[in-house]
Amino acid sequence: MGGLREVAAPFVVPGPSGVAVRDRLKHLTAGDEEVLRLVGDHLGALASRDLKARCAAGLDHDSDQWAERKRGLTEESSSRWAGSITKGTHDQWALARRGQHAHIRSLEAGVRTIAHRLSLPVGEKGCKRAPGGYRSKGEWFAKTRRLHVLADRLQTARADRDAGVVHVVRAGKRLLSTRHHLDAAQLTEEQWRSRWQAGRRFFAADGESGKRFGNESIRVTPGGEVSIKLPAPLAYLANALHGRYVLDARVAFAHRGEQWRDRVTANRAVAYRIHEDVLRGRWYLTASWTIPPVKTVPLATARTNGLIGVDTNADHLAAWRLDTHGNPVGEPLRFGYDLTGTAAHRDAQVRHALIRLLHWAQRRHLAIAVEDLDFTGEKTREKHGHRKEFRKLISGMPVSRLRARLVSMAAELGIAVVAVDPAYTSRWGAQHWQKPLSTKNRKTTRHDAAAVAIGRRALGHPIRRRTAPPPHDRSDRVGHRTVQAEPVAPRREGPRPRIPGPRTRSVRAGRGANAGDQDAQHRSGRPAEHEFWQQDSLPLSL
Repeated sequence: MGGLREVAAPFVVPGPSGVAVRDRLKHLTAGDEEVLRLVGDHLGALASRDLKARCAAGLDHDSDQWAERKRGLTEESSSRWAGSITKGTHDQWALARRGQHAHIRSLEAGVRTIAHRLSLPVGEKGCKRAPGGYRSKGEWFAKTRRLHVLADRLQTARADRDAGVVHVVRAGKRLLSTRHHLDAAQLTEEQWRSRWQAGRRFFAADGESGKRFGNESIRVTPGGEVSIKLPAPLAYLANALHGRYVLDARVAFAHRGEQWRDRVTANRAVAYRIHEDVLRGRWYLTASWTIPPVKTVPLATARTNGLIGVDTNADHLAAWRLDTHGNPVGEPLRFGYDLTGTAAHRDAQVRHALIRLLHWAQRRHLAIAVEDLDFTGEKTREKHGHRKEFRKLISGMPVSRLRARLVSMAAELGIAVVAVDPAYTSRWGAQHWQKPLSTKNRKTTRHDAAAVAIGRRALGHPIRRRTAPPPHDRSDRVGHRTVQAEPVAPRREGPRPRIPGPRTRSVRAGRGANAGDQDAQHRSGRPAEHEFWQQDSLPLSL
């Protein structure tokens, strides 16, 4: 067991720190849409210029440069619009910086894996902990060339990181690359350009507490009226007082509408974002605000009535209920989802599976245990080689989306989520629980057994089952011992708890022999329990 890595302790996942709701801007006139495009394009041009200045500053950027950039933007928009633009620029630069670090780690992992496999003889078998050699001399030669390519990319990425250089594309690198493959994307140049312009618009305003309805730039009344503070160059488009433009559309948030209405009525900060869905030809308004951090329940409280262990897979969630002692209760359940089709369809499938799981847990007043999965270093083709189906499988698992959805939805229902280390759960679950839990009428899968292992780890129990003494003597001649016991129950060789009162007729209360103390036994060479004993001094000579 010396090669096994240390397993991290389980913990209760903290709840979300903010919420966002969205509604469609219905019944917009042609004039409203034209104003929205003009304002978004103008602010987007300012955001692009500001992002260019921020990337040029690199690691030498400071608060003075930030203030200087904001003053320059204020002259062409307003102080509040300039603040929103500079904040969005810094968030985008920081995101690109984190992506750069992740890219470097991926390249380093690929270089290490290729170098290790090249050092092995061709055709040598691998193991579960490390891949083997390459299958043929041709593949070995091709990987030597790829090693040089990855090493060159790694050197370039490290140089950019040290110099503070990041590469950012507003509207996304994928959409930019699509411009050169319009036939494959089945798009015309006009269709692509409309998506490109919509993606590069900037139409987001930060909220301010104490201001009217929580936002001065994009103001939404409790009745749903939307008005926009126009930038200075576009003030001539105003149709209301103080350089504002009021839309004909009305919004009414169906989800969390009461919470949003309470906030804007009390003039609490609410941030808004307006964007256009070019495919559907619709405009949407997104409202977001922060919520006070909810104190998570202690881990011991989440374990009170047992919990539900959940194993995440590419097409379903395998769940099994466990009691406080780690024993499976009832039958396992499976919540399936289909991750084919559009992103909206995949997201709906995940939400539907999660809400069924959460309703099941809510009816039984139980917490949910999941794996703290992260496949960042497991998706590379350098590690799995020609196993394309396996790489596609783990790449298709909605790990981050499912984790974020589960935490936010569970917080709304008051259900605690316990995250556990995913190490060896599938392997040990299949080894210790798949066969014992299979019957003539129920075939336990590896995923069901993994759910049991996850739940036991969240409860603080080892995945391996504790054993009871054999019925006849201390040997195992009767067979493998499979009886479950609590972690608080002493082992067979451990000390027995002291029980108040006389244990025998000849021993007073509190004076019973201690089974765990070998010196308390009347054996040859060992003292009796209540006899006076003193170590003799060693002889000076023999």
